[in-house]
Amino acid sequence: MKAFGKIEVYVGKIVQETKYIKRFHLYPVDRELLPAFTGGSHIATYVKNGAETIERNYSLVSHPTDRTQYAIAIRKDDHSRGGSVYWHDEIKVGDRLEISWPKNHFPLAFKAAKHHVFYAAGIGITPFMTMMEDLTAEGKSFELHYAARTKEDCAFYDYLMAKYPGKCHFYFSRTEIPKKMTPVTMAEHRIGSHVYFCGPASMVKEFREAAESYGYPSYAIHFELFAVADKGPKNPFVVKLTNSNKKVAVSEEETLLEALLKAGVQAPHSCKVGGCGSCEVQVMEGEVDHRDHFYKDGERGSKKVILTCCSRAKESEKELVLEL
Repeated sequence: MKAFGKIEVYVGKIVQETKYIKRFHLYPVDRELLPAFTGGSHIATYVKNGAETIERNYSLVSHPTDRTQYAIAIRKDDHSRGGSVYWHDEIKVGDRLEISWPKNHFPLAFKAAKHHVFYAAGIGITPFMTMMEDLTAEGKSFELHYAARTKEDCAFYDYLMAKYPGKCHFYFSRTEIPKKMTPVTMAEHRIGSHVYFCGPASMVKEFREAAESYGYPSYAIHFELFAVADKGPKNPFVVKLTNSNKKVAVSEEETLLEALLKAGVQAPHSCKVGGCGSCEVQVMEGEVDHRDHFYKDGERGSKKVILTCCSRAKESEKELVLEL
């Protein structure tokens, strides 16, 4: 297997977890062991659709010590940009694709936390599957709070109930007796607990703000997002790059990062949802419409930076000058 770059895999098995969620098992074409990874890791997948390559990031849900295959779980979203729909409707057993090496922007706080508490909504359960495996292997304390519409819509429900009895709390909103997952439970966790959130941007924002209000220190609050929150109109604008004096136009339909990559600019990036900070670029001139979840409000006002994967020029701005 290559020591760097992409890994060629094939789809060896597909499991229908729920009506809208499928689990895909990926095996290395060269039959060598896959790279090791830690709980919370994800991979980028590169699927060919004619002349187009669909690139998407998905959390690994297979056991971290099993290097013979990787598994990912994907929820079909008809309102997405097409990645999940293509995986569900077109990908078959035997199909080949490329993946990245595992990356982890959502690691466990092994040394700092006395107790780990996971809050998942819908497909947000996926990174916690491997985290719980790692914690179990280390004999560490944890619990899971998991919200879904119904038990039938709750991916991995039977597995979780059998594997972690007494540690999982489920909240089903569309039943005869609805039960909603709320941040109130965070007030009851013992001192030294770390909280982890994964789900829709609105849920993550609500729980992060609640954790801060309850007095959780910033280092004890962890989160991961799967999509950028919709924060208003996507106006077109232009960026000027100081290193090359090149100008790049950004249309309404694309992000600044997508426009830069399409123009052949080697722009740094990773998560593509405004959560990790990898795509940060210095802004020399112009005002930024910040749409990320990485910076705190005070930092957005004091730093002259932009996360190219999600933020844009303010509507009144026609051009940004970037140190790139």
